[in-house]
Amino acid sequence: MFKKVKKFFGDVYQELQKVAWPSREELLGSTAVVIIMSLLMAVFIGIVDKTLSAIINFFVRMASG
Repeated sequence: MFKKVKKFFGDVYQELQKVAWPSREELLGSTAVVIIMSLLMAVFIGIVDKTLSAIINFFVRMASG
């Protein structure tokens, strides 16, 4: 059983050597894009939520008289 575990970790190590790791600049750039897009989506969803809430409240008030 320990041979299988040792072979597994050996294979994992070999595969990790094949990975093309991003440079620090690429990583920071990608991180910035993710953060900015997340913020933009949060603002967009917030605006849509407020707008739809106002529309629904308007119709509820109209229906209740």
